[in-house]
Amino acid sequence: MDKAFKTDGLLLLNEAKTLQPELTAIRRDLHQHPEVGFELPYTKAFVMQKLKELGYEPKEMGKAGIIALAGGKRLGKTILLRADMDALPLQEEAEVEYRSKSAGKMHGCGHDMHTAMLLGAAELLKKHEDEIIGTVKLEFQPAEEIFQGSPDMLNAGLLENPHVDAAVMIHVTAGMPLRSGTVIVSGGGISSTSCEQYHITVKGKGGHGSTPHEAIDPITAAAHIHIALQEITSRELDGNQFGIFTTGRFEAGKASNVIPDVAEMWGTIRTVDPENELGELIKTRMKQICEGVGAAFRCQASVEFYDYCPCMVIDTQLAESVMGYMKELFDTGAMDLSIISGGKAGGGSEDFAFVSHRVPTVSMFLTAGSSNDGYIFGQHHPKVRFDDSVAYRGSAAYAYTSLRWLSDNGK
Repeated sequence: MDKAFKTDGLLLLNEAKTLQPELTAIRRDLHQHPEVGFELPYTKAFVMQKLKELGYEPKEMGKAGIIALAGGKRLGKTILLRADMDALPLQEEAEVEYRSKSAGKMHGCGHDMHTAMLLGAAELLKKHEDEIIGTVKLEFQPAEEIFQGSPDMLNAGLLENPHVDAAVMIHVTAGMPLRSGTVIVSGGGISSTSCEQYHITVKGKGGHGSTPHEAIDPITAAAHIHIALQEITSRELDGNQFGIFTTGRFEAGKASNVIPDVAEMWGTIRTVDPENELGELIKTRMKQICEGVGAAFRCQASVEFYDYCPCMVIDTQLAESVMGYMKELFDTGAMDLSIISGGKAGGGSEDFAFVSHRVPTVSMFLTAGSSNDGYIFGQHHPKVRFDDSVAYRGSAAYAYTSLRWLSDNGK
């Protein structure tokens, strides 16, 4: 360890713990004011003000992002720490005193905690700024839930001025049978799947339910298309390949006695192929099946694809270093994700994956509510709750990782 790095893990963790009341207040304020996509006026103003109060000079980036720099006083590399800020278009049903005040919007994925934790890390880094060998770039990102925030900030120059050499993200998780406050580090390789949305439109000819022979029923055609698509994964993909798609929304008609003109389906495609060749194969076959089956039932069927997010690629060397740092910081309170996952990629997707294809990246998870303690719902559920008493551990993980990595990697 560089002699200039004077702060040991225990000291930093204790300093972070003193911030916990403040972090709880920040998180619950943000939780009550959830905003989605790029429309984050309250959240953005809140974060900008907090950073200024800490002595930073935050700058807006892209449509609704924020960056701030810590260190930079000594020559060295740059590490990026990221927190996402957006919520979900979801009506909250969790029984907490600080429930969402915005109808149809909820921080159901924990991004309010991510933002609070990175603000806590910002405070710790400012306190130890003279010890930073290089620069820590703090990123507060919008629109993660729609996979658009990360590419927007990348296009606006996220990885330059100064150039980013490594990147770190932390995501909270609830509903797992693990002690709350455990930090889980992803190992090298692919840690999460890619994701791409699809929308299938089947056009027929509407009519009265009593005379189906005078109509062209798009519902029947759409149902057969839905079933036929399942054959792609069961009959066309190698058994060792991971490629799945799910139709999560199916809409057609408004009345029980009317055959509608149109039936529509929406869903997602997921793979663990960094080059997305498998995804392209699935899309080609989906198009052929939609058009062919639709025609067989006298309908016109088409499919469009949008909002692509690649799979997350974790840098092995960086992951090994960070695992060591977390063991130093938390001892038995840190663990390798492979112990839980068996080395398999997770089915969820994350738009920080765009960054992982550009610079060495690592992702961590902070358990914030054990199923053994009554936190039985997971992310994206309207009743999910997060244990925000462990937010300080996320702040410490962010700060310690950046200080140690910059020290280890020197100039």
